Amino acid sequence: MNTEPIVPARFAFNENGVPYSPEFHDIYHPQAGACAQARHVFLTGNDLPHRWWGRERFVVLETGFGLGHNFLATWQAWRDDPQRCAQLCFISIERHPLTREDLACVHRDSTSPELAAALQRAWPPLTPNLHRLGFDDGRVQLLLALGDVQAWLPDLLASVDAFYLDGFALASNPRMWDERVCKALGRLAAPGATLATWSAAHALRARLTSAGFQVRLGPGTGGKRDITLARYAPGFTPRRAPARTRATGTIETRALIVGGGLAGCATAWALAEHGWNSTLLERRPAIASDASGNPAGLFHGTVNAQDGVHSRLHRAAALAARDAVQVALDRHAVPGSTQGLLRLETSLEHAAMQAQLRRLGLPSDYVLALAASEASALAGMALPQPAWFYPGGGWVQPAGLARSFLERAAARVELRTAVEVHSMRHDGTLWWLLDAQGHVIDRAATVVLANAGDALRLLGMPDWPIDEVRGQISLLGAGAGRFVCPRLPVAGAGYLLPEVDGQAIFGATAQRGDGDASVRLEDHDDNLARLGQLIGRRPDVNAARLQGRTAWRWSSRDRLPVIGAVPDVTPQPGARLDQARFVPRLPGLFVFSALGSRGIGWSTLGAPVLASIIAGAPVPLEASLLDAIDPARFMVRRVRRSPHP
Repeated sequence: MNTEPIVPARFAFNENGVPYSPEFHDIYHPQAGACAQARHVFLTGNDLPHRWWGRERFVVLETGFGLGHNFLATWQAWRDDPQRCAQLCFISIERHPLTREDLACVHRDSTSPELAAALQRAWPPLTPNLHRLGFDDGRVQLLLALGDVQAWLPDLLASVDAFYLDGFALASNPRMWDERVCKALGRLAAPGATLATWSAAHALRARLTSAGFQVRLGPGTGGKRDITLARYAPGFTPRRAPARTRATGTIETRALIVGGGLAGCATAWALAEHGWNSTLLERRPAIASDASGNPAGLFHGTVNAQDGVHSRLHRAAALAARDAVQVALDRHAVPGSTQGLLRLETSLEHAAMQAQLRRLGLPSDYVLALAASEASALAGMALPQPAWFYPGGGWVQPAGLARSFLERAAARVELRTAVEVHSMRHDGTLWWLLDAQGHVIDRAATVVLANAGDALRLLGMPDWPIDEVRGQISLLGAGAGRFVCPRLPVAGAGYLLPEVDGQAIFGATAQRGDGDASVRLEDHDDNLARLGQLIGRRPDVNAARLQGRTAWRWSSRDRLPVIGAVPDVTPQPGARLDQARFVPRLPGLFVFSALGSRGIGWSTLGAPVLASIIAGAPVPLEASLLDAIDPARFMVRRVRRSPHP
């Protein structure tokens, strides 16, 4: 688990105009030399592109992203190769990443200018997260792990085909080359994985050998005599956690997805990026008709003094949402904005907020602490408290976002509406989905239940602490009262959106166990009271003039979504139930539910995570965070609390 603040790289130029690191006293290779080294050491050293020919997916792991030359060289080689693998996944760890501005400076004379520009546009805020950057319609994925290599390697979930062991010299940065790092590489290595590094240090070769690699020297380049090459061939095969790996053997690359809300539509898109086809079954006549049918929804991160699991997950979700919503706005004409969001702070003074950000090291392009006057100026209306400003936050029409996911999946998804799944059964190989008359709707080896609370019914009502929550929003049309909307969404005790289609939208109530579908006057009063707390005064609005919409969302009591393979509750002798990664699973059955009031963020983060688990690809989320959203977590907690586990 990596939670240390990220310190951007500091580099300067020597008298020859070559960038170097003042911290590690080491030189960054010039543009042409770095690309030549990348091709000789890492591509040729790992027998690329030959080894990825005809492959469904090829995974590279690099231990130091540096200036990005190795990634760009590999991406360019993949593009230039007519026999390339269908998907290239490049995982890279970097403790001191460049800022976006420095990245642009370094690559101003790039030998691959188109790719360098795309990398700069996708460059994320420098937060301690596993950032997923997609290129070439998802066929090239960069998983950028920002933080210390020793903290990150145990938290990665991947089967790696080729290692680029890179970074500053062994003498300058010994932590990157020590024994624990080498053992972690062996844990991540696929059978026959290869490794290359420019270092030929005897100590490094000995550590790689002890980790299961067969090591040899290869010819160097640029005046260096030798480099180190290796192949993973251990004396015994380490056991992998069963819940973290896809079943071996042939697998049909098609899934049935039950539920056409944000979760289901996002899953169809994410699976399509891995080359999977899906059939999406929605019980309503149109997608996104239930909780996803509200006219607008918010997305933003959080700030917490401890920066624990919830905060890190919310941050990852907010960053994923920003990118997905921007695509929806730019390419699919979906109403919304990624121009920022203000969340009022009621507990801390402005100075304490600033101190907290300094301690956490969160960058300004992720979050800023604003005084009430500064927040008011951004909002275009007076606000009573200081606020956290999330530059990448905003709002979007949920149904439009769901539509954009399906349009991105294109021909790889078949949408079937007005289809209600009544029950399901497994014949040992396939899952059969049945209607109320017992007729077969469809069958497949892989099924995703993305149908909110109805997933629990299909699963036989497992003992998961998930509740149905009724929510009512309020809408005020033009001429219904004196009212000013903010320029940006404002959240806190409630929320208030910028004007959408001539209406002010605010809310929302939250009542557990309330099945009343009517729009209630008392709930409008509650929403007006929340709005008064938010803007410091109750607006001059008659609640009887308001319109509204009622919907239900499903929320877990730990306030996190439920995403992953469904646990097998049948007693299995010897099965470990004290950690989610060891819990046995039902074959091919997955759930994506309990998104609560953060469906936009959870769907855009959770869909690529779930699709990667299904497809057997590297998971774009840390193992420690995956444990927190795993459906098995409820079982694990009961086992740990039991006096007789």
